[in-house]
Amino acid sequence: MATLFATCREVGPIAIVDLSGRISLGEGSALLRKTVRELLDSGHTRILLNLGDVNYIDSSGIGELVSGFTAVRNRSGELKLLNLTKKVNDLLQLTKLFTVFDVYSDEEAAIRSFR
Repeated sequence: MATLFATCREVGPIAIVDLSGRISLGEGSALLRKTVRELLDSGHTRILLNLGDVNYIDSSGIGELVSGFTAVRNRSGELKLLNLTKKVNDLLQLTKLFTVFDVYSDEEAAIRSFR
């Protein structure tokens, strides 16, 4: 079972987290939670999650995305999603979360949307 990997990079005031692997119960959702919390703790309130290389999200992973979104929103920040795979996109449509998240397929457009 592939685990989740997260790499953070910054474009101006925006923290971009490139995720790859599986966001599922256990390591995957724990890493996502830890990454978002650490960014918030270090003062980042504009977070873009690049899910282009995420091949699987289970209900625990979805819960963690919502939890991260809420944590960022509670600090007056924004958490947005980038490059959803068809599988992840379908899952967000199915769970009606597509309406909750700002979703982008173009990184430049996503970055501009924060300003």
